[in-house]
Amino acid sequence: MKARRQPIPVRTTLDEVLGVAARGDDGLTFVRDRQDETRLSWQEVEESARRCAGGLLQAGIAPGERVALILPTDPDFPVAFFGSLLAGAVPVPLYPPVRLGRLEEYHDATAAMLAAAGARMILTNRRVRSLLGETVVRARPELGCRVLSDLDLSSPAPHPQCHPEDLALVQFSSGTTRSPRPVALTHAALIAQCEAMRPLLRGHDDAGQRGVSWLPLYHDMGLIGALLGAITYPGPLTLIPPEQFLAQPALWLQTISRQKATISPAPPFAFALCTRRIRDEEMEGCDLSSWRLAICGAEPIQPSVLERFSARFARWGFRTRALAPAYGLAEASLAVTCTPPDQDPSFESVDPGHLAVGEKIRPGPRPVTAVGTTLFGTELEIRDGSNRLLTAGHCGHIWVRGPTVMREYLDQPEATAEVLCDGWLDTGDLGFVLAGRLHVIGRTKDIVVVRGANHRADEFEACLQDLPGVRPGRVVAGCFMPADADGEELLLLVERSPHARDVTDADLVTAVNRRIRGRTGIQPGKVVILKPGTLLRTSSGKLRRSASVQQYLAGTLTPPDAVHGAALAGQLLRSAVGFLRARLRP
Repeated sequence: MKARRQPIPVRTTLDEVLGVAARGDDGLTFVRDRQDETRLSWQEVEESARRCAGGLLQAGIAPGERVALILPTDPDFPVAFFGSLLAGAVPVPLYPPVRLGRLEEYHDATAAMLAAAGARMILTNRRVRSLLGETVVRARPELGCRVLSDLDLSSPAPHPQCHPEDLALVQFSSGTTRSPRPVALTHAALIAQCEAMRPLLRGHDDAGQRGVSWLPLYHDMGLIGALLGAITYPGPLTLIPPEQFLAQPALWLQTISRQKATISPAPPFAFALCTRRIRDEEMEGCDLSSWRLAICGAEPIQPSVLERFSARFARWGFRTRALAPAYGLAEASLAVTCTPPDQDPSFESVDPGHLAVGEKIRPGPRPVTAVGTTLFGTELEIRDGSNRLLTAGHCGHIWVRGPTVMREYLDQPEATAEVLCDGWLDTGDLGFVLAGRLHVIGRTKDIVVVRGANHRADEFEACLQDLPGVRPGRVVAGCFMPADADGEELLLLVERSPHARDVTDADLVTAVNRRIRGRTGIQPGKVVILKPGTLLRTSSGKLRRSASVQQYLAGTLTPPDAVHGAALAGQLLRSAVGFLRARLRP
């Protein structure tokens, strides 16, 4: 898939783009519920960010150094993000500790990311800081863990001397198949990404875009796709904390209706959650007809999820053509391909027995969603195991090249050399191109091989989405080798629903076996029923399939610790002691 001509950006650094946005009338609105909204104009963001930049410089941050941002979705985040850039520093957004039953895991993972990014300071708020003591003990950032409001905000920083090839962001890869890696992105790469998305927005020159997003701001889809997109394209952006969406999915669609939003992206699980959880009465008075671009990506896309969402919400004005399946990854900034506006989502039905690398796809029963054509400036190739180019209709490794591709994994030359070659990025995904559209089969390491056939893990997992007693979205498919078998067999790790108190584990195993056998023709070798919250997930909520299977086979996959008042008090005390141990004042 050859590159279409990349639009020439008018602005070349993010501080310039923010400066232009600050001269307009738009800005951000933060929503907690329908009655609680906080508005911040881009001018206010820029002014507060300049004071934050001055405070960072006063605290000892020098240009080019990394500042870790551990903040929720609230007004502090854009101030800290752009404040870091205006200080000439490099922001490193990391996720806050939200899973209290997995805090030990969180401290280890976050400390490792702080070390990998070389962060000199953590910038957070007071509430989040109260849980970060153990993280600080393990990472020991040189300038400590600071609360944004405690910085000296009296002296705005002067305009920085930024250049397009300067490092502008370190974002971490998802970590679905290996430990998260620090992706180094320049100003030029981020602006190229935003400009490449611009042609997807109909009427982008008439100040007609209105965005709504609940996506975490530490995640590429929320940060680059929503926040940076909002300073690039004319129009306001409304942000909802992700935990609010998960607790009250209707708030997302209600906000789209109230704001008359034209664009709102989300991963497939969000569309499935809305279909399953939102009641008709919650949609009373809603109108989704303004929603022109519902980009869907970040994880495998089941056609049935899109079909059910479209059918469910058509009565409130939602149009199927708004759905735009897309594909991307952190190492390419965000998006690589996207379905053009006003095209219905499409899929190809293929034979899973002919999806090995180098094979020509054949018609069959398994639907694979098309994720569109390459964005402007991006090239894509399908290659075999020897790195040779494959023709259309053949399955292989997906490689991409373009101005949005990362500079490197920060200070990790060996890891960088594994995926970058002559400007081309090995995405680690398998797929094929047909009729000019990319179709993604899945992560190379997530492919489940049963009876010699390649299957996507979610092919099995999706069969159990609506099975009574199973927690939706909490199933992992993998392989294992039984002691007396000649080949690998299908392993299913299944979390039971917390509401399925009348269903025994044995009943669930029987039901899972029957469902998988009936829908795929494959008999699982083993079905394991787990307590809620046991399966491992990334910071963005994706299942860590390989790690979950490996830990199960090693006997180390355990449920999260119980969360109650005494446990939380203990964690807060432990955090305070951690700050003392790190010789920091709590």
